Amino acid sequence: MIRIIAIGKNKDHSLQALEEEYLKRLSAFCKVEVVQVKDEADVHAERPGQARAIKEKEGVRVLGKLKADDFVILLDLHGQMWSSEQFAEKMQKWQTSHASLVFVIAGSLGPSEALVQRADVRWKLSDLTFTHLMTRVLVLEQIYRSFMINAGRNYHK
Repeated sequence: MIRIIAIGKNKDHSLQALEEEYLKRLSAFCKVEVVQVKDEADVHAERPGQARAIKEKEGVRVLGKLKADDFVILLDLHGQMWSSEQFAEKMQKWQTSHASLVFVIAGSLGPSEALVQRADVRWKLSDLTFTHLMTRVLVLEQIYRSFMINAGRNYHK
């Protein structure tokens, strides 16, 4: 079982269509669920205290969706980067060792400290910056790619 917990609702129809396409493709390999968690308005996010409070509120909501035995992969700018092949190896190992993989995509201000502490792995997709909504599609695509690599299929070339 793979879950994607994402802060904020995806309102972009093009990204929704891509998300649905990868969810459909992934259904051939495993059960995948996307859980959307309410985001906070960030009207005063430029104030450090306000930004921290927003991240903490969003973090509490995400932590409430996690189970004690979930293996949590947090998308984080300070995480590790891997090639697609390295990620595929990690996915295979994680799935062998854990019943439930949960990928957490924080809101636009990043993860709370509590989420960082709860994470089993911190994953940085790229040195480039993506919107958190685009990140949802990229994560699903990389998960699908990992299954294709591990199945020996040519998709990833």
